[in-house]
Amino acid sequence: MEKMVIEGGYPLNGKVKVNGAKNAALPIMAACLLINGTTKLRGIPELTDVKTLCKILNELGVDTKKCEDGSLDITVKDERNITAPYDLVRTMRASICVLGPLLGKRGMAKVSIPGGCSIGSRPIDIHIKGIESLGAEVVMEDGYVIATGKMKGSEIYLGGPYGSTVLGTCNIIMAAVLAEGRTIIENAACEPEVQDLAHFLNKAGANIAGIGESNLIVDGVDRLNGIEYEIIPDRIEAGTIMIAGAITGGNIVLENDASCYLASVIDKLREAGVGIKITDADKNTPGHVQSSECFVKRDGNIKPVNITTLPYPGMPTDMQAQFSALLSIANGTSIITERVFPHRFMHVAELNRMGANIMNEDAIAIIKGVPKLSGTTVMASDLRASASLIIAGLAAKGITEIRRLYHIDRGYERLEDRLKNLGAKIWREKE
Repeated sequence: MEKMVIEGGYPLNGKVKVNGAKNAALPIMAACLLINGTTKLRGIPELTDVKTLCKILNELGVDTKKCEDGSLDITVKDERNITAPYDLVRTMRASICVLGPLLGKRGMAKVSIPGGCSIGSRPIDIHIKGIESLGAEVVMEDGYVIATGKMKGSEIYLGGPYGSTVLGTCNIIMAAVLAEGRTIIENAACEPEVQDLAHFLNKAGANIAGIGESNLIVDGVDRLNGIEYEIIPDRIEAGTIMIAGAITGGNIVLENDASCYLASVIDKLREAGVGIKITDADKNTPGHVQSSECFVKRDGNIKPVNITTLPYPGMPTDMQAQFSALLSIANGTSIITERVFPHRFMHVAELNRMGANIMNEDAIAIIKGVPKLSGTTVMASDLRASASLIIAGLAAKGITEIRRLYHIDRGYERLEDRLKNLGAKIWREKE
């Protein structure tokens, strides 16, 4: 086991390139189950979740090859196996995204009910409702979702108590692209990662309309063919690095930063007193509208702000923990309301151990800013919570040790090396 060690108090300065988006990469990799021939994916980050999905795809008869240029070649070799086993699926919730493409291409799927981060209830009932609407017969047996049937176009309403589901939308899209007839998905998730999946499938020969809107129209096609495709940059990684620069009072430049997907994050950072300048956008490729560079600088104190997480284009729930760390040193009181995963506040106790003053009740956190944080030993509870502890450690006085690093490695590629290149005093040690 390893731990992260941070000596706080050093401002971040310099340039950093944002990696490809984990939450776009995983569904697109799963979508390769639908494709005839080889697909070359560029921008796939080096993450444990990506490695896990590669192992699942290998179990399903898919060859995954990492190329010298960093791209990933994916080729379906054998379509006989339809089982995604428990030992692999249990470690990563996004594994459920193989359900839709297995049904769409092979007519059968047996997928273990997934595990994942401890951020509250995340049921898969909407996934099941969607594939049943397309004609699947579904049973739950021995911890597996077992689905069979020929997919036929249908009208499907997706939604839950806190909005639509990203993975659920992705699964239904993938189940529908080879279906007979037209599928209309109402209240579809509009997140950039869903859009990226749809653009990828269209380039491979699918017929999906309404991309980026709440109603998607999918007209089934006979086949999809292998293509080359580049994943969009990771907006959550970009936002995390922005906040890391802001909390340390640094001056950083993000390349390939996807600012066009971060309007809500940038708005709140500016409200908090962080200077952000964005260069002209590159609009050459549909679905890949990116800012070439984003400049982040803070000179004065952090100002308090109120935040409510919402589905896209609102404030991402995946940025809530990072903002909690930043606002813990604000000059005043901030309120965060979590409307996506109401119990996603396990990082609060650990931030309070570092000297923060955060009160959490139900879906609300009240953050009274303190002059400084202090380094101590803390425990990561999930992916974004671990990022918030790193952010806090960068600003804290003294040494911070963060344990359970497997969480951070699920979603950030060698984050400590990239922060070190910006001037952070951060390293890994054996526990």
